[in-house]
Amino acid sequence: MFNLEAFIQAIGYLGIFGIIFAESGLFFGFFLPGDSLLFTAGFLASQGFFNVWVLASLVFVAAVLGDNAGYAFGKKAGPMIFKKEDSFFFHKDHVARAQAFYESHGKKTIVLARFIPVVRTFAPILAGVGAMHYRTFLIYNILGGILWSFGFVFFGYFLGAIVPDPDRYVLPIVFVVIFVSFVPLLLRLRTRKKEVDHP
Repeated sequence: MFNLEAFIQAIGYLGIFGIIFAESGLFFGFFLPGDSLLFTAGFLASQGFFNVWVLASLVFVAAVLGDNAGYAFGKKAGPMIFKKEDSFFFHKDHVARAQAFYESHGKKTIVLARFIPVVRTFAPILAGVGAMHYRTFLIYNILGGILWSFGFVFFGYFLGAIVPDPDRYVLPIVFVVIFVSFVPLLLRLRTRKKEVDHP
């Protein structure tokens, strides 16, 4: 069975940075474990494996830079993204979901998408495709990056510090974090299905 704790310890700061960067704006990064990785890394920081402030700051920088890479890619590639054929790393339905979320929530999507798997990967790309003003994008990008990176890392850190024998609860909590992360996306898909069925 895959051991996320052991994996994070093995890849260290640099590996965490790389994963968050890829998941934040490279279209093939949608399958990477952003939320659960941050929570577990925060938990490991509470056990002395990482410095929590260095960890949270590094994740924040990776998230912001990753979003910027996604924005630049979207601005350059533009409509070609929607013509790309499906592959192992790319599916048009992921882009469609992110686009629907983006159209519903506008600029604040850049903040909200941080907390929704798949959507957070494609939201900055779509911001670039839609030619969102870069300064506006950057402001929301930084705000979302702060809330997401420091929020999840310190959630794991404080839980690991206050719960007795926290090792026993990490795996169940990680599953809860993953489930809760997908709830907004599932609700949005349900709403869109109702709109299609009853226009």
